[in-house]
Amino acid sequence: MTPPDFLLDTRRDERLRLSEAIFCAGKSPAQIGAIVAHAEERGLSLLLTRLDEARFAGLPPHQREVLDYDSLSATAIWGQPHPIDAKTRVAIVTAGTSDVPVAREAARTLLFEGFGSEEIVDVGVAGLWRLLRRVDELRTFPVVIVAAGMDAALPSVIGGLIGGLIIAVPTSVGYGVAAGGQTALNAILASCAPGIVTVNIDNGYGAACAAMRALGGRTTKGEDHGTS
Repeated sequence: MTPPDFLLDTRRDERLRLSEAIFCAGKSPAQIGAIVAHAEERGLSLLLTRLDEARFAGLPPHQREVLDYDSLSATAIWGQPHPIDAKTRVAIVTAGTSDVPVAREAARTLLFEGFGSEEIVDVGVAGLWRLLRRVDELRTFPVVIVAAGMDAALPSVIGGLIGGLIIAVPTSVGYGVAAGGQTALNAILASCAPGIVTVNIDNGYGAACAAMRALGGRTTKGEDHGTS
């Protein structure tokens, strides 16, 4: 039985062609386990985000064995993701390897929803040549997600080089006045590259959802994949 403090949004897939994810931060392993058990009873597939290793370790053994868990992105997939549509690929770019956990959250979200992605890692502006050699490749993608911390210059630079939609994700990477990603967020909001959009700090999931909305969502509705 679903615990009374959860109201599952099983119709989101019909409304949005996007499944609802289970945000695990703040939930106990018992609460997460109850939601997964409900999904198992109904034959649902689930995406779980912000599932840290401690909460994952607290789940029942049979759930841990079945979950497709990725500790780097703190995500897990229960059941089968939507089939990948090869025509809907998104580039995911990071300024540094420290930004990869956020980028991987976006990639895993896209994977679950049936969208392909290409991860391009460690092309920050401190070594601009690393980005310049990938520009032609990036121009082939309709949507590019860019995860960057510190001064978050990378989204602006990419926004001045390619014509596709740029979705920036400020990350909490950086020293001192980086202020846990606030400086990166402000820099993106103040960007002089026209048309860049941003999501909240470290919100790889939100960036992936924005990309999927921009691409028109899945071409076919899933079969009851989503809950909250």
